[in-house]
Amino acid sequence: MASVKLEGIRKIYQGTAEHVAVHGVDLDVADGEFVVLVGPSGCGKSTTLRMIAGLESITAGTLSIDGRVVNDVPPKNRDIAMVFQNYALYPHMTVRDNLAFALKLRKTPPADIERRVAKAAEILGITEYLERRPRALSGGQRQRVALGRAIVREPKVFLFDEPLSNLDAQLRVQMRREIAKLHNDLDATMIYVTHDQVEAMTLGDRIVVMNKGHVQQIDTPMNLYDHPQNRFVAGFIGSPGMNFVEGALVDGDRVQFVADANSFAVDLPRSVIDRMEGFEGQPVILGIRPEDVSVAPESGPALFTGESTIVHPPITAPARLELVEALGNEAFVYATVGKYNITARVAPRPFPAPGSPITLAFDLAKAHFFDRTSGERIGLG
Repeated sequence: MASVKLEGIRKIYQGTAEHVAVHGVDLDVADGEFVVLVGPSGCGKSTTLRMIAGLESITAGTLSIDGRVVNDVPPKNRDIAMVFQNYALYPHMTVRDNLAFALKLRKTPPADIERRVAKAAEILGITEYLERRPRALSGGQRQRVALGRAIVREPKVFLFDEPLSNLDAQLRVQMRREIAKLHNDLDATMIYVTHDQVEAMTLGDRIVVMNKGHVQQIDTPMNLYDHPQNRFVAGFIGSPGMNFVEGALVDGDRVQFVADANSFAVDLPRSVIDRMEGFEGQPVILGIRPEDVSVAPESGPALFTGESTIVHPPITAPARLELVEALGNEAFVYATVGKYNITARVAPRPFPAPGSPITLAFDLAKAHFFDRTSGERIGLG
C-alpha cells in the first residue's frame, strides 16, 4: 500500500467565467488509512478524488502517491483502483470475466489472474456467482463485483466515489459493513467520497469536511462531532443536525444568552461563562445538539425513563410543541422557542398534542458558540 499527499491542490475550470472548484487542499493520507471526503453536492469532494485518480487535471499544487509526484502521470500508471457510483460492469461478461478483464489487458499470467479472482470472490462472498452475468445479480451483488474488480488489481490506493448511493437503505448499511471489513482485511489505503455524513462517521479513520471547494476541518469522527471548528461543520455532522440560535451574551446581574428579538433568554452556567470571557455583549450563535435538549416534565424536576430517573438541567425555556416523531427506541421532538425551531432527542414517552405548550431544558454546559460573522467556534472547550 502507499501514502497519498496533497499539497495546495487547486482545480480551476475556464469558461465564460473562471470557476474555482477546489481551493488549495492540503491532506496527508497515511499508509493503510481510511479517509473520507464529505460535504454537500458541489463542494469539490468528487473533483478532488478525480484529481487523485488522474481523471481531472490539476491546476496547481502537488500530488504524491507513495512519495512519487504523479501530477502528469496517466491514471493507468498511478497504481490506483477506483469504484464508481455506477457499477460499470460489462453486461455480456460473466462475473469471473468482469473481475479478470483489467488483468487480461495488462497481460497478467493466467495462473495469477485465477488466484486473484478466486481471492477477491472469497473475500466478498461472490464465489457462487462467478458464472453469472450482471443482470442475474442484485444491486448489492453487483456492487460487490465492482469492489472485486478493484481488489484483483492489488493497487496501492483504493478510491471510492459515492459507491453506495444507488442502493436502498438496508443494502447501504450492509455494504458499509462490507467495505469496513474489506479495509480491515486488506489493511489498504482508501479514500472515500460521500455526501452521507452517516457513512463518513462510520467508515473513516479521519474525515475531511468540504464546502464550496474549501476544506473546513480534517479530524477523527468523534472530534468533528464534539469539537467542530465552525458552524458549517457543526451543522453538517450529526443527525438530526445541531440547533442554532442567534443572539448575544448579556452581562448584567447574571450572564445570559439572549436570543435575537428577545425571543427567549437563558442563564449561562459558570463553566460556559469562564470559557466565554471577553465575548460579553457580542453577537454570537448558540449551537446545541438535540441530545442535549430535553422536555421538562410538567410535575417536577425529574424525568422517569423506565430505567432511571434523570434530573433535567435547570436552564429552561417555554416552547410550543410542533411535532413528535416516535422511532421506538427514541423520539424526536420538534418545538418552537420564540421564532426558533428546536429539535430534542429524548426517550419515548407520552407527549401532549401538537400546539401544546411545553418546557425545554438545555444542557448548556455542552453548548457551542460561534462567531456571527465568520462562523468560527469561539471560546474554549
